[in-house]
Amino acid sequence: MAVLGIGEFLVAVILFILIHYWRLNRHAPIPNWPILGMLPALLLNIPTVFDYITSILKHQGGTFMFEGPWLSNMKILFTSDPLNVQHITCTQFENYGKGNDFREIFEVLGDGIFRSDSQLWKYNRTVLHSIFKQTSFQLFTHKTIMKKIETCLLPFLDHVCKEGMEVDLQDAFQRLTFDNICSIVLGFDPNCLSIDFPEVACEKAFNEAEDALFYRHVTPKFLWKLLKWLQVGKEAKLEEGQKIVDQMLYEQIASKRRIIEGQSGSDLVGDESHFNLLNVLINNETGKGKIGDKFLRDTAINLVVAGRDTISSCLTWFFWLVAAHPSVEAKILAEITENLQQSKGNWKDLSVVGLGKLVYLHAAISEALRLYPPVPFEHKCALKPDVLPSGHRIDANTMIVYSLYSMGRMEETWGEDCLKFRPERWISEKGGIIHIPSYKFIAFNAGPRSCLGKDISFNEIKMIAIAMLWNYHIHLVEGHSTTPGASIVLYMKHGLKVTLTKRSI
Repeated sequence: MAVLGIGEFLVAVILFILIHYWRLNRHAPIPNWPILGMLPALLLNIPTVFDYITSILKHQGGTFMFEGPWLSNMKILFTSDPLNVQHITCTQFENYGKGNDFREIFEVLGDGIFRSDSQLWKYNRTVLHSIFKQTSFQLFTHKTIMKKIETCLLPFLDHVCKEGMEVDLQDAFQRLTFDNICSIVLGFDPNCLSIDFPEVACEKAFNEAEDALFYRHVTPKFLWKLLKWLQVGKEAKLEEGQKIVDQMLYEQIASKRRIIEGQSGSDLVGDESHFNLLNVLINNETGKGKIGDKFLRDTAINLVVAGRDTISSCLTWFFWLVAAHPSVEAKILAEITENLQQSKGNWKDLSVVGLGKLVYLHAAISEALRLYPPVPFEHKCALKPDVLPSGHRIDANTMIVYSLYSMGRMEETWGEDCLKFRPERWISEKGGIIHIPSYKFIAFNAGPRSCLGKDISFNEIKMIAIAMLWNYHIHLVEGHSTTPGASIVLYMKHGLKVTLTKRSI
């Protein structure tokens, strides 16, 4: 009679455990394995991670606890429940900050507004709010965007049109918005958007940094920190990219200080060629002391990231949706014709007052943001134990992720047609925009951390949308895949390939 050896016995035990866990997990939305936890299932579904998380949240009633490998401290509560989001972002705002995990993952942002908490966050927000509400700053941003559209975007699109070329609109929008936000914040135009699509080191560095930051979310902390220490893989690219970005930012800060030292503050305020956010900050230095270069750097990088990535993402998904829905495009064009006066050539007057009349365009942009929010998920961390409205108990230091992408796909909030692109859902019977609470329509965040640049962002998107739709037919390249990529920003994995023809109106 054969006797089992130690090896065979161990194999039998392992097989028994695996079969046992398979039977327990075979009907579960996400398997929870011994030692490895739920991480294998998440990693296998990275290519479609946002839809995968959405399917789990729907199965679990809008909230579930993700458990990573043993001893990894990778325990995350995911939610798409609007009442939980309201609780976290508004009702119990003081108990939910960014937390240590967020600060470690996004260390590249320094102590800027998106990474800071408590008093530092309040100081950052107060400083930026005081600038954003200034009429002079709002006019400056409007003129800057308008100038870029006239002198850069339309000539580029004319060239594409004449040559009959395919163009990746996502790439074009990333370049355009990077030029715009650098001009507004730094007073420096890197000229990324031009006919030859030049490779600009600082713009490329932002793309590589975003890629690395996403993988920090799905990699146990000890592992990505080890890779960072070894300086290999994505962590090495992140380090290199940060050096490139920091060099650009500190060069611009030093340049602004030299200019301000040579001119009086009143001269700079009246000189549009020197008007930018950095100059406003430096010129506002008071007797309390000089604003440090690191504060200026951290403020600048936070705003550049926000002004480039969120707007280019929204434009990409908006134009894809409009091109795929000709009836929506026709209604937008009819509204433009009815409400905006003719300007020079085949142009429309894109004043702030005129933009405010375009209700259907506003609704179409809001609908695109609902379905494809530029930031697909947000982090929070509980400072003290709490109980969410859904009944889930939260321990102190628990990471919470609310999925903006999933929230726009919940039937309980948006109805059975939640997956359809239907701008009409935003328009009241009287023809105005229906107000949706920010904890339901979360694209611009909610509560005290709601986006300071919401109005500026909407105006920039409208200006670009009008200029392009009024002048060009946009044709989607047949068979081109337009699925979301795995990133901290909701981009299309393969870009948005289109061809253009001139519109005769």
